Amino acid sequence: MIKRYPTKKIYVGNVPIGGDAPISVQSMTFSKTSDIKATVEQINRLHFAGANIVRVAVPDKEAANALKEIKSQVALPLVADIHFNYKLALIAAEVVDCIRINPGNIGDKKRVEEVVKACKQRNLPIRIGVNCGSLEKEFENKYGQTAQGMIASADYNIKYLEDLGFTDIKVSLKASDVQRTVEAYRGLRPLNNYPFHLGVTEAGTQFHSTVKSSIALGSLLLDGIGDTLRVSMTGELEKEIEVGRAILKDAGLVKEGLNIISCPTCGRIEADLVSAVAQVEEKTKHIKTPLNVSVMGCVVNALGEAKSADVAIAYGKGSGLIIKKGETIAKLPTDKLLDRFLKEVEKEANNK
Repeated sequence: MIKRYPTKKIYVGNVPIGGDAPISVQSMTFSKTSDIKATVEQINRLHFAGANIVRVAVPDKEAANALKEIKSQVALPLVADIHFNYKLALIAAEVVDCIRINPGNIGDKKRVEEVVKACKQRNLPIRIGVNCGSLEKEFENKYGQTAQGMIASADYNIKYLEDLGFTDIKVSLKASDVQRTVEAYRGLRPLNNYPFHLGVTEAGTQFHSTVKSSIALGSLLLDGIGDTLRVSMTGELEKEIEVGRAILKDAGLVKEGLNIISCPTCGRIEADLVSAVAQVEEKTKHIKTPLNVSVMGCVVNALGEAKSADVAIAYGKGSGLIIKKGETIAKLPTDKLLDRFLKEVEKEANNK
């Protein structure tokens, strides 16, 4: 049982983050935010995919002015991502649910004070987003682009907001590699109780991002660190949500849907296991009931795995077994096995 680090609960719109709240999954649109139609379409895709929160880039006044109309057309809580120009945060704060600022490029502290004032007026949280590649000069000069530099930057900016009487804070510490990312989050965690937004920045394409994010986010989540997360991918939307939710599921933090156990394939398999597993994935993706199911290509490990599975299929030569909770319920020809297996999975899901 993972014991999560106790953190302050804040709200981004109607989504709680921290405390006893479920770990939320979020993403970011890549359309030009000033293109209202395209941005709304992407947000709705993310909503349908299961995102809890969405962030949009606000690089200019045109984008900031589009936020009101975007907000009126979507259901997901909206986070405005601000770099360089604090005045854009002031416009965004009138309509969005959270402001994200990067202390390394927002400018002098008077500008931060203006952002804090605007957020206080609407009870908006602020995400302090520290990126290893854009640290304030004082921290980069002292520590270089290191985890220690990120920790020092975040700690300084947290205390600055606290001195302004502002504590509705969440924090992210992102590098483009696993080691610095994990080291930074672990190092900052004992220094405050604010919720953490986890992520590896600039993580790359779907393959590379999935590997980096699974290692970094999985490690932190197993340590009990993390209250919301984003899996950053180049040019992907729904896949970010799919991988983020899979990380939470396989870390044991979310109990939802099928856990499909299948063998790695070898010369002993007695059926087209690759096709069988693909069909199981496709035809059971609507099931939300947490179930362990096993799809095995021979009898070597099949019976052992079946003992802990709710429903299992074990292919043999020309025939195979359907097993439920360790008990064999049917022996059928190979061409009849998969349909019966899927029916038993549906039945078990409906009975739970």
